[in-house]
Amino acid sequence: MTANATRVLVLNSGSSSVKYQLLDMSDGARLAVGLVERIGEETSRLAHTPLATGGGKRERESRIADHEEALRAVADELAADGLGLDSPELAAIGHRVVHGGLKFTEPTVIDDEVLKEIQRLVPVAPLHNPANITGIKTARALRPDLPQVAVFDTAFHTTMPEYAARYAIDVETADAHRIRRYGFHGTSHAYVSRKTAELLGKAPEDVNVIVLHLGNGASASAVAGGRCVDTSMGLTPLEGLVMGTRSGDIDPAVVFHLKRVAGMDADEIDVLLNKKSGLIGLCGDNDMREIRRRIDEGDRQAALAFDIYIHRLKKYIGAYSAVLGRVDAVAFTAGVGENAAPVREAAVKGLEELGLAVDADLNAVRSDEARLISPEYARVAVAVVPTDEELEIANQTYALVSN
Repeated sequence: MTANATRVLVLNSGSSSVKYQLLDMSDGARLAVGLVERIGEETSRLAHTPLATGGGKRERESRIADHEEALRAVADELAADGLGLDSPELAAIGHRVVHGGLKFTEPTVIDDEVLKEIQRLVPVAPLHNPANITGIKTARALRPDLPQVAVFDTAFHTTMPEYAARYAIDVETADAHRIRRYGFHGTSHAYVSRKTAELLGKAPEDVNVIVLHLGNGASASAVAGGRCVDTSMGLTPLEGLVMGTRSGDIDPAVVFHLKRVAGMDADEIDVLLNKKSGLIGLCGDNDMREIRRRIDEGDRQAALAFDIYIHRLKKYIGAYSAVLGRVDAVAFTAGVGENAAPVREAAVKGLEELGLAVDADLNAVRSDEARLISPEYARVAVAVVPTDEELEIANQTYALVSN
């Protein structure tokens, strides 16, 4: 890597989309951001913003057949701004990979063997790893000479002790089929727990924090001294909190009941629990803003969905308070956590005995900055910390290739 190679391109490849950011790691500046969505559909959309040049957002709609074509379109947009993939200033490409199993506990330079292992994990991440693999293969084809780094969503959670990671099922069966709790949103939990410690003016190893990543997908983690000791998602991202379209925790026997009584097969139950449950299953909406609007208009079904969402959230705050023993902060992050003041207020209400409270005026403030929303007298700090998974991926990628 040359001395002036300080840029990292971060790629987050979904099943029908590619999110990307180009960052300069010398100062953390974002040079370009963008999104390609509806890949493979009749009309795809590419939105690109060249922040380095101060130019406005460029958008175009046309069919983009596959991820290779999408990444080539991204490369063309970057090149138009003098930020092309052939630039000698590009140090590496960092890829978000959802599932790394137990083998990948750190960011990893991708070679053929690493790619094969990510492929072997597809059965436990069928919705995510295939798209991640497609993005990696395409990027390697475009720049075969450039280091490609996988940063795994599961890696931060590999510090969980066995008693937190194991399910209470037959050990031989579990080991044979890699059944255990892996956790997800790890880059977000790592970033937010560290930023929360900074906000408190302490080192991460001196802080115990409960991180609540609340977006369409939602997860909680208990972080003791910078290390994850428990998290709400499990073998897959289905376990845990009530989410936009996922059920979260559910009696496993519901699956058998649906098969025996409703005649549903495995695929139908999978779709039900992952795409037709959670908030959208409860009230027909998975947008918290719309749910709150409906509540304000007296919609009882929306109110019930909100109450179920908050009840589950409180259970995890209480559980992780017990797991940690001492809690220094509870941090809200991601789309709902950062922007929905009523969610933060309701989640903490009634937990005064745990040392939690929010200041109504501070909670009402909208800001892109990390901030405390708890009153000075509160024993446990309550924080809002905007997550930055792309910066976390870029930092981990650059640190690896620099060494």
